Amino acid sequence: MIKRNDRLDVLDGWRGLSILFVLATHLLPLGPKHLHLNEMTGPLGMSIFFTLSGFLITNLLIRDSNIKNFIIRRFFRIIPLAWLYITILFIYGGYSSSNLMPNLFFYSNWPPMNLVDGGGHLWSLSVEMQFYVAIAFLVLILRKRAIMLLPVLCLAITLYRVSDGVYGAINTYYRLDEILAGCILALIYNNMLGGRVITYLMRVNIVFVFILLLISSHPEGAFMNYLRPYFAAIVVGASLYQKNTIIDIYLKHKTLAYIATISYALYVIHPILELTWLGEGDTVEKYLKRPILFVVLFFLAHISTNYYEKKWIQFGKRLTSRNQ
Repeated sequence: MIKRNDRLDVLDGWRGLSILFVLATHLLPLGPKHLHLNEMTGPLGMSIFFTLSGFLITNLLIRDSNIKNFIIRRFFRIIPLAWLYITILFIYGGYSSSNLMPNLFFYSNWPPMNLVDGGGHLWSLSVEMQFYVAIAFLVLILRKRAIMLLPVLCLAITLYRVSDGVYGAINTYYRLDEILAGCILALIYNNMLGGRVITYLMRVNIVFVFILLLISSHPEGAFMNYLRPYFAAIVVGASLYQKNTIIDIYLKHKTLAYIATISYALYVIHPILELTWLGEGDTVEKYLKRPILFVVLFFLAHISTNYYEKKWIQFGKRLTSRNQ
């Protein structure tokens, strides 16, 4: 059994892998087009990312249900870089001001959709921010009892997707079960859903379930797509309990830990680079420039993480420390 105060290094590995999957989807050709590997790797990376987000947020709220502190810290983690990026993107791209507010206030993924070139990926931040507000409201009203409603909400979202025949979409009401599956994992981790599930996670074959996750992320995975949130949660959950395996060792590698540290900046920044000289040219020229693009991207992400975002995060922590 894992001690609840242990640093979960294995989650850094998954976070590092999730952003690598997403970057590969957006910036590299992954095999012949007829195999649809790019269409598979994107949902794969995002399902892992959302699972981690749901797990960490719920784990935090279980231990500290101070909603004011929760909102302040999350906002100062997400908003400063997102708003800076959106501002630069709109100035550089010359986009209509009518699209600005939906992007700044994270509802651009709701009809009629207000995503723009270089900002299409911000739908995921909209899903996250809307989830933060919703969970904060529920906890404010119902206290910690609200957390026990999350499994029901997760199943409800999945059934809604099934009823509408939606395998994958960027709308919050079609995507939230991926975050909520991570919330269920947090309940399991904190022994709030019984010990049998933990025993299962200790014994399940991670490689087999990961293969199922790959299938459920593929556009031709059919009905398996409905189960993607749960396969992602099982894979991540099993890695929490199955220690000293090859998978565990690789997930704790320092390289993945570093990538995880700058993952948010990598995710936010990368699309705008394709709108510059680094993304211009025919197919051959464009991909010959990719190594330079990756070097620039990682450099900018490192600077952003350590010299820009860090100050805002520390400011948020100072604000919340006064409330304790």
